[in-house]
Amino acid sequence: MDRRRLLGTAAAAAGVALLPAKAMAAGGGLAAQVRPYLDRALAAGAPSAVFGVIRGDRRYVAGASQEGLAPDGRTVFQLGSIGKTLTATALARAVGAGTVRLDTPLSLPSGFTVPRGKTRRITLRDLATHSSGLPTLPANLLAEADPYNPYAHYTLEDLAAGLRQTPLDNEPGSAYAYSNLGFGLLGQALAFNGVDSMLQRRVAAPLDLWDTTTALRPDMASRKAAGHMGGEAVPDWRDGVLSGAGTSMYSTVDDMLRYLDAQLRPERSPLRNAIELTQRHHFTDPATGRRLGLGWHFGALSDGRTMTWHNGGTYGFSTCAAFDRENGTAVMMMVNTYSDIARPFDTLVFSLLDELVGS
Repeated sequence: MDRRRLLGTAAAAAGVALLPAKAMAAGGGLAAQVRPYLDRALAAGAPSAVFGVIRGDRRYVAGASQEGLAPDGRTVFQLGSIGKTLTATALARAVGAGTVRLDTPLSLPSGFTVPRGKTRRITLRDLATHSSGLPTLPANLLAEADPYNPYAHYTLEDLAAGLRQTPLDNEPGSAYAYSNLGFGLLGQALAFNGVDSMLQRRVAAPLDLWDTTTALRPDMASRKAAGHMGGEAVPDWRDGVLSGAGTSMYSTVDDMLRYLDAQLRPERSPLRNAIELTQRHHFTDPATGRRLGLGWHFGALSDGRTMTWHNGGTYGFSTCAAFDRENGTAVMMMVNTYSDIARPFDTLVFSLLDELVGS
């Protein structure tokens, strides 16, 4: 992939013969349902894949690889944009504490010019529902970027300069337009220059997500899968400014199953009120009918029931989480390869969830 095309995809952060693989799994009937999806993930180009499932009170994790040891629930992957739902949860906690409201206008320290619409200012709700009118990325992010690590060079000073060059594409609250910039600014609005520690303190720690962090500890590094794109190993993404968008967060399937269990059963969680707020309907795109909570997207299963989901990706990893709260079922997938705009791995998650709910 050439440099221009590579940088152009920086926002992305679904009848082939089965490939031979080494797999690790246990779990009775769920094993037979999950195994074909592992095979399909490898056939779609993943060097390795791991799926986690919650079905009622049962949990199941299985991994497979093209060669070598299969990943398991403790294998570390970059999480990508599923991290946006953690930032949205931090917002919901702040709303519950009374420190902000969803209709609070976006505010940043002096020197940061916040773009505004003709009719009103951007609110925190707009940022959390991708309806702020902001573009996907700040205008100046890609000019000096490493094509394999596009956020690593970006500083708060760059952000201040970039915001002055970044007009809105739409009026706030008028249309859906996915924006890493918007969620990056939401993180900064909640904890300026301290986003990563804020997410750890307000969301990850209360939910016991000890491997969900931007700080790769030595014990995590020893368990981390190597990211790939086009069959070649690539570096992890680093981001110290827009990390509220999930651009540099790590996690594991075990952690994400704990997170999804809290989504399915908020009443058992210390963050019950915040989780409930993120899962409420907060915006519908008038052009497409796309419905959003805070961070979460809503879709429909084949029987018409609501599926709540988010995917994620960097240039080395692809992830997807989806759940049906009514049915008490959730699916988490992590693979260590980049997925282009077609998102073939997401389709596997949605199909598996549909199968589990229907069986």
